[in-house]
Amino acid sequence: MAKGSSKKAATVKVGDQTVHRGAGGEYHQTAGDGVETLTTALGTPVADDQNSLRAGPRGPTLLEDQHFREKMFHFDHERIPERVVHARGFGAHGYFEATEDISDITRAAVFRKGEKTEVFTRFSTVAGNKGSPDLARDVRGFAVKFYTKEGNWDLVGNNIPVFFIQDAIKFPDLIHSAKQEPDRGFPQAQTAHDNFWDFISLTPEAMNMALWIMSDRTIPRSLRFMEGFGVHTFRLVNEKGQSTFVKFHWKPKLGMQSVVWNEALKINGADPDFHRRDMWNAIQSGDYPEWELGLQVFDEEFAEKFEFDVLDATKIIPEEQVPVKIVGRMVLDRCVDNFFAETEQVAFQTGSVVPGIDFTNDPLLQGRNFSYLDTQLSRLGSTNFTHLPVNAPRCPFHHFQQDGHMAFRNPKGRANYEPNSWGEEGGPREDPERGFRSYPEEIDAPKGRYRSETFADHYSQARQFYASQTETEQGHIADAFVFELSKVETMAIRERMVGHLLNVDKDLAKKVADGLRLKSMPDAIEPALAPRDDLKPSDKLSIVKNGPDSFAGRKVGALVTDGADIALINALKDVLEKEGAKLEFIAPMVGGFEASDGTWIEADEKVDGGPSTVYDAVAILVSETGAEDLAKMPPAKDFASDAFAHCKFIGYTGAAQALLKKAGVWEDLDDGCIDLSGKSAAAGFVKTCRNLRYWEREAKLG
Repeated sequence: MAKGSSKKAATVKVGDQTVHRGAGGEYHQTAGDGVETLTTALGTPVADDQNSLRAGPRGPTLLEDQHFREKMFHFDHERIPERVVHARGFGAHGYFEATEDISDITRAAVFRKGEKTEVFTRFSTVAGNKGSPDLARDVRGFAVKFYTKEGNWDLVGNNIPVFFIQDAIKFPDLIHSAKQEPDRGFPQAQTAHDNFWDFISLTPEAMNMALWIMSDRTIPRSLRFMEGFGVHTFRLVNEKGQSTFVKFHWKPKLGMQSVVWNEALKINGADPDFHRRDMWNAIQSGDYPEWELGLQVFDEEFAEKFEFDVLDATKIIPEEQVPVKIVGRMVLDRCVDNFFAETEQVAFQTGSVVPGIDFTNDPLLQGRNFSYLDTQLSRLGSTNFTHLPVNAPRCPFHHFQQDGHMAFRNPKGRANYEPNSWGEEGGPREDPERGFRSYPEEIDAPKGRYRSETFADHYSQARQFYASQTETEQGHIADAFVFELSKVETMAIRERMVGHLLNVDKDLAKKVADGLRLKSMPDAIEPALAPRDDLKPSDKLSIVKNGPDSFAGRKVGALVTDGADIALINALKDVLEKEGAKLEFIAPMVGGFEASDGTWIEADEKVDGGPSTVYDAVAILVSETGAEDLAKMPPAKDFASDAFAHCKFIGYTGAAQALLKKAGVWEDLDDGCIDLSGKSAAAGFVKTCRNLRYWEREAKLG
C-alpha cells in the first residue's frame, strides 16, 4: 500500500461510544438510529467532517472543497462587537405576573391584575470585558424585556438606584474613565486606577454613587440575592390621560446578600463564572429565582415639595417617604437554549415603552433613549435586529419598515407606505384609540445648555446612605475606598477624593486618610450647595438590615472524610432540604468517601476545588483520622481559616480539632461556630445560618 494511502475505516469502541476509525486514527461518528445527518448551511449532506478535500492522502488541500470553505468562512466571522458597557452578562426566560389592580394610574396591559407576561432578563457587570470575572466590584445591570400584548417594554435598570452622572452627555467620559486606560490596555473590570478616580474626583455629582459602589452592593453573593431599580423617574398614564410619577423597584424573594472583598477576590480565582453558574444551577434544579416588582408612585405636588429634584438620576426617594407598593412578581424559570442567540443578541432600549408608561425630562434618561437604540446598529449589524427571535414582539405587529441587511420577513402586497388607496390590502393604519400617546406636558422655556440649580446638592444623600449602614457595612465602605485609592498613583487624586469625603462624613474621611497614610488631612472640597444634616437614615438602604428570614436558596459546604458520622450527615441534609437549602460534600478526592456506617457517598468537589468561599456556611464533618490527614493539606486549612475570616457560620464536632488547630481557628471558636454533637444540633445550626454571617467576629479579627 502506498505511503499515506486510505484504508477502510474500522469500527471501534471508545469508552461508551462506538466510532469508525479512519486511516490516520481519527474518529468518525455517523448518522442513523435517530441521529440526524450533518449538512452544510445550504442543506447538502456531509460525508466526512474530519478531513478536507486533498490531492491524495499527503497532497495539497483543494480550493474546490466547498464544505471546508463554508465552515471556515463562518468560523472566521462568528464574533460580533461586544457591548461597550454591560459586556458580560447572563440571561434567562421567565414571566411577570401582575398581582394588583393599578388601572387607576396606568392603562398598561402588563399591569392588569392576573395578567401573565413573558419576560427575558439579563444581568450584567458594567465595566469589564466579556471574559471578565463575575465578582468584579461593579454595578450590576438588571434589564427586563416584557413581551406585552401592546409591544415590548424594556425596563433597563441596575442593582443600584442612583447613577454617577446627571446628564447623558457625560456618559462617554464616565465609561472611558472606568475602562482600561487607552495607552496601556489595563486594568479592566475594575475601577481601582487613576483615570476613574480622577474623573470622579472632578465630578461632584458622582459622590452619592461613589458611596454606593464602595458598599457591598457591588459584590453580591448571587444575582438572585440583589435588588433592581429603574433608576429614573418615569410616568404612568391612565385611560383618562392622567399622569403620575413612578420609580420601579425589584425586590428579591430570597432577600439581599453580598460577600466580603477578600472573599470576592478568591471566588474570582476559584470560579470566574460564579454568578452565571449559580443562576444556571438554580433554574435547572427548579429553584426558580423570583423578584417582586414594586412602585414608588407620587404626584406633582410631592415632586415640588421633595428635598431634591425627582429628575436627578443621582438621587433616590427614600422608601420611608414614598413606600414601595408591590404590584407583581417576576419568576425566571428557563435557561436560554443558546447563549449567543439570546443573551448576546438581546437588545434592550430604554426607549421601548408601551401605552400607559412614558418618559420624564430626566436628562440622563433622554440621552439613554437615543444611545440604546443607536448602539444596536454597530453591535448587531442591521436595523433589522428586531427580527431576531429574542427581540421580536410576541404580540401581532404590522409596519412598513422594509429591506436592509438580514431582512428575513417576506411582506406581501404592493403598499409599503401610508396613506394609500388600497383599502384592506393597503396594510396597517394608525389607531388613535389604542395607540401610544406621549403625555402632553406643557413646556415654555428658552433653548440653552442648562444644569438646573435643583441638581446642585451632591453630598446630602451620600451622607444619608452612609449613615444608614450598619457599623460593619460602614467599615467595608471605608476599606473599599482605601483599597481603590491605594491603586491610584497620583497623590493629588487621592487627596481630592478625601476632600470630597469630608463633605459626606468626617469619620469616613479620616478612616480613608489614615488608611492611605496621608501626611495631613486635605481641605474639604467647597460644595456648590452646603450638605444637609437633617436627612434621617433609611434602613432600606442597608443590606444587612434587609437580609432574608430563612436560609433558602443557600448552600452549606461540608468538608468530609472517610469515617464521617452518617447520622449527622443525614440529619443536616434533612434539615437543609426542609429549609430549601443544599448540602454539598467536599472530600479529599472527588470520587467520594465512605461514611461511618460503610455507606459510599459521592463528593461534589475535591478539597482544592471546593473552597469555603463559594459556600454560605460550612460544616466540618470529619473523623479524627481524617482531620489529622486534612491538617497536612493547605487547601483544607484554607477552607477552615477562610470560612472563619469571612465571618461564616461553621458547624463542627470535636473530631475536627486537629484541622481547626492547624488552621488557627480552634483557640478562637466563637458563637458563630456551632458544635454539632448535640441531638438537635443540626436544626440549631441551620436556624443560626439564617443570619448569613457572624459579623461580630469581624471586629475581633481587626
